[in-house]
Amino acid sequence: MTQVTRMHAHLSDMATTGGAARTTALARAVPIRVLVADDSAVTRSLLRTALGTCAQVEVAGTAQDGRDTLEAIGRIDPDLVLLDLEMPRMNGLEVLAEMRARHMRAKVIVCSALTRRGAGITLEALAGGAADYVPKPVARSVGEGVNELIRELLPKVLALFPQEGWYCPVDFAKQAMATPVRGGAPEAATALVVGVSTGGPAALEKILPVLPADFPLPILIAQHMPRLFTGVLAERLNAACRLLVREAEHGAQLEGGAAYLARGDWHMEVARVRGACVLQLHQGGLEQHCRPSVDLLFRSAAAVHGAGLIAVVLTGMGSDGLEGCRAVRAAGGKILVQDRETSAVWGMPGAVARAGLADQILPVEAIAGEVTRLAVNPGRRGIARQQV
Repeated sequence: MTQVTRMHAHLSDMATTGGAARTTALARAVPIRVLVADDSAVTRSLLRTALGTCAQVEVAGTAQDGRDTLEAIGRIDPDLVLLDLEMPRMNGLEVLAEMRARHMRAKVIVCSALTRRGAGITLEALAGGAADYVPKPVARSVGEGVNELIRELLPKVLALFPQEGWYCPVDFAKQAMATPVRGGAPEAATALVVGVSTGGPAALEKILPVLPADFPLPILIAQHMPRLFTGVLAERLNAACRLLVREAEHGAQLEGGAAYLARGDWHMEVARVRGACVLQLHQGGLEQHCRPSVDLLFRSAAAVHGAGLIAVVLTGMGSDGLEGCRAVRAAGGKILVQDRETSAVWGMPGAVARAGLADQILPVEAIAGEVTRLAVNPGRRGIARQQV
């Protein structure tokens, strides 16, 4: 079995929240029509080759500059555009703005360089409506570049277009949601943890800036993102928020009213050292294909904060955070998840909701108000739980 074949065999597991691949259903799924837009002929070829390994994806066309991209979108009407951010005759940000102005339906995954400049432009694109991003391959050979795109790009494409029978297995989707049962008086909240992946920067920009300057809890965030990107994201959020937002540092002592964003490619955990809560960063093995891991952060925070922990699971593919929420539930903490309608991908929050672990399922616009209420007055009745 070739490396490409082995990677392709695992795509469904990476893109789903529920487990085993369903090969027969995959073959029957309606193809996702993709427009590849990049000014580099080499990159276009790599993207076409990687997409061509997946029977669920059809390359509907290509474009080599911004104006060609807009013309092709109008002519082809693709489901998805893979958009280079730095192209002649209109860059990717300008294309995104024009797509919004014309109310074009296609979703967008932007392709960007793993540089500080690339990170900044990518975050602007995500704020401007792009659903996700993928780093441009930096492999030394064509074969390695294709394999890198198969591993990084295809699960994101599949996750953006869930279809009955292959994205969410039927037995998982039909699980009953048990209403959480809590007894006794609620404990005072002591920390807030947030797990997020696909669509995360846009969701965080709708939550953190709304929190009041006197928000009393430390906020710990695990966002699936490359290393260079998390520092730029922390700076961007800090500029937009009344709270202090910083990229996490090993050994930092947690302070109320500050948000700590896990570094890309580093796990972040909470520990109690000589009576103080501190951050511990390390590069241990991947969990759920991820580093930083939401599960790892949630488990460590539940062990330290117990029933005083508030956990929030936002938009993202996969199921990272599910096992962490089991630990939060066992410790007596509160769990909120983002609803399907406002999530870019309802994988991570959907997994928690379907497991019956969510106290509340809320639109992203309601989350800041609810966590503020819980942080200040945990005993007051909150927003009604929604149905999945």
